[in-house]
Amino acid sequence: MSVEPTVHTPSRAVRRPRGRVFLLTERCKGCRFCVEFCPRHVLAMSDRFNSKGYHVPAVIAEELCTDCKMCELLCPEFAIYVVRLEEER
Repeated sequence: MSVEPTVHTPSRAVRRPRGRVFLLTERCKGCRFCVEFCPRHVLAMSDRFNSKGYHVPAVIAEELCTDCKMCELLCPEFAIYVVRLEEER
């Protein structure tokens, strides 16, 4: 019976970056791209309307945001952006 040597790898518990999501509700046309394609489900469609009559999204779980900027990249109206938060030590 052979014994294989143990390989020690560094811990994978790396802090993920965090982001704060900002919505420019008057620019939003309610396409839902930001809601549908957010990998962390940070956004959801709200019951609110903007002045043009479009349903706008709402941030429901900002603490889950990893600053991937997927919402920002997909928004055709540039109505959403994310700012990376500094890590607290």
